[in-house]
Amino acid sequence: MEQYAYIRVSTKEQHIDRQIMALKPYGISPKNIYCDYQSGKDFKRPEYRKLIRKLKEG
Repeated sequence: MEQYAYIRVSTKEQHIDRQIMALKPYGISPKNIYCDYQSGKDFKRPEYRKLIRKLKEG
């Protein structure tokens, strides 16, 4: 079974690298990590939408 992860950062103080490092113990392939750089208020998140489509495909 493939594993997926979603990461969102919204400020310059937040670093995607830290979140990716935290995922390493889970063995999630980098191609299965979806990342958005925007506010939590905005649900127009392209990578989030890609992940949802991928999961619906099965």
